[in-house]
Amino acid sequence: MNENSFSRNEGYTEELWKKRPAFLPPRRSRVRVIPGFGLSMGVTLTMLSLVVLIPLLSVFVVMAGYSWAEFFKTVTDKMVLYAYRLSFLTSLVAALINCVFGVILAWVLTRYDFPGRRILDGLIELPFALPTAVAGIALTTLYSDQGAFGSLFARFGVKISYTPIGITIALTFIGIPFVVRSLQPVLEKLDPQYEEAAHVLGASRARTFFTVILPELLPALLVGFGLAFARGLGEYGSVVFIAGNIPYRTQIAPLLIMGKLEQYNYPGATSIALVLVVFSFVILFGINALQAKINKAG
Repeated sequence: MNENSFSRNEGYTEELWKKRPAFLPPRRSRVRVIPGFGLSMGVTLTMLSLVVLIPLLSVFVVMAGYSWAEFFKTVTDKMVLYAYRLSFLTSLVAALINCVFGVILAWVLTRYDFPGRRILDGLIELPFALPTAVAGIALTTLYSDQGAFGSLFARFGVKISYTPIGITIALTFIGIPFVVRSLQPVLEKLDPQYEEAAHVLGASRARTFFTVILPELLPALLVGFGLAFARGLGEYGSVVFIAGNIPYRTQIAPLLIMGKLEQYNYPGATSIALVLVVFSFVILFGINALQAKINKAG
């Protein structure tokens, strides 16, 4: 008989606890490293309010003098609807590309040991550290018709800068860390014995990946996809230069918001931004709900 068999967390009655062996210490209150629930929750709600809730509520304050008719007229304008569609499609394509290559990058960084692995792992977070305007200038320079990469495509009549293709490349650049960093912890904890067992049973590499590995990665992959998608919807700095802000061609929603602000049309800019906030919230909420459902089913 040991201490674990008489743990108070196992639902033993008071009588059984009194009959515990003498070597067990008396009951003591649980010691918490962090202060009590009340203080911790208070600090959490305060920080959440200051950093997230109050700034978001300010959007509604700015729109206080804006009627519903004016709001719908602004967000349903032909140019605004095109900007929404372009932002949505380019963000979606970029997030899907990041899911494919993010799995490969995370796999290489966690399953192989090679010279320079730590350097490569650090470079994954470069889009987080690099100012987005610098990234936009660099991408525009590389993918312009006279750039190192863009000139190669220009020979075949493919234009990248100032097209939706360039916007997608910029959104892929800023979104890849979300997918890789979401997948790495899962791959590090994934036991290779499952893969070996599938191989012994005669499963091909493709079947092993889709039936053994992918189900384990799917929740984390959904999180990375959702974060990259939501980040792409609101990205401005890395896109402003490579997009060119051409109406009905490369004018995404964040660029349209900045145009409204430059015209001192704050309610109009806020209306467009509010729709993006709702889109992002719905996407993240749906991804989290789907992730919870997958985890529960697993």
